[in-house]
Amino acid sequence: MVKITKTKTFDTDTATVVKKVVTGAYGDPAGYEMTMYVTPEGDYFLYTNGGAESEYKTEKITSYTKNNAKKWLEEN
Repeated sequence: MVKITKTKTFDTDTATVVKKVVTGAYGDPAGYEMTMYVTPEGDYFLYTNGGAESEYKTEKITSYTKNNAKKWLEEN
């Protein structure tokens, strides 16, 4: 998945996975995945996707600052 903002490009194919959290099994309508990535430029983003009954019903990329990414990593 790719998300382009005015100044940055977030691409799950070219970024490095820092941590992945999966809740539920494949096909579970309440299941979801959260994956923290870092781009080659050092920018962090969170990719989320889940089932129809989860809090992440659609694919989404959210930009994170380095400090917020560190906090997310500590909490997950």
